[in-house]
Amino acid sequence: MKKIAVMIMAAVVLAALPVAAQTAADKDECLLAAKNCANEVDNIQKKVKKLQKEIKKGDRVYTKEELDTLKRKLDEVNQLLNDLNKPGGR
Repeated sequence: MKKIAVMIMAAVVLAALPVAAQTAADKDECLLAAKNCANEVDNIQKKVKKLQKEIKKGDRVYTKEELDTLKRKLDEVNQLLNDLNKPGGR
């Protein structure tokens, strides 16, 4: 009986691994935490589009805290863009 229970538990854990790996691979760590950003230099418009794309992935990829971070970064980039578009700069 114990053997069967252990085998079932192992099967459940192994079945869950690809899902966990997929969501981690779907995250843009460069946008989220400035990790894995080598050779990535984006202009402001490109960064806005990337942030919007990542936010659309929602809670199937990101935690609530991570989504809040991405939304805050999008607000900051939009504010910067607005400041740059004002007559006379900032």
